[in-house]
Amino acid sequence: MSLDISPMVPAGRQLIQSYGDGQFTISDIVFTGPVVIFPEKTQAWSPADPPNFTQDDFEPVLALEDPVDILLLGCGDTGQFIHPNLRDALREVGITIEAMDTGAACRTFNVLLGEDRRVAAALLPVG
Repeated sequence: MSLDISPMVPAGRQLIQSYGDGQFTISDIVFTGPVVIFPEKTQAWSPADPPNFTQDDFEPVLALEDPVDILLLGCGDTGQFIHPNLRDALREVGITIEAMDTGAACRTFNVLLGEDRRVAAALLPVG
């Protein structure tokens, strides 16, 4: 089952149109497996050992020239705890990480994108 979650977003921005069945449809392109989505692009993501995330797993976000303020972490079917060391390391570079289930992360990304916020989402697939 795939759920449509399409809000109005500025032109040229990535839009999460649906998620489920192990994939995402983002701006009319289907991605299978984990992804990191930024306002202007989406790329495959390969976290080493979910749910034991480390700072290295978020290198695509940390490498941005124009950093984001908020990183949404879609943890699959359920949210999970983010280790305080990881939360603190990201906070030191100005990034707030929020972990939640993937559906909530997709919906929140679209809302924040519609508000023209500096947001990224690291998403594990569901179903």
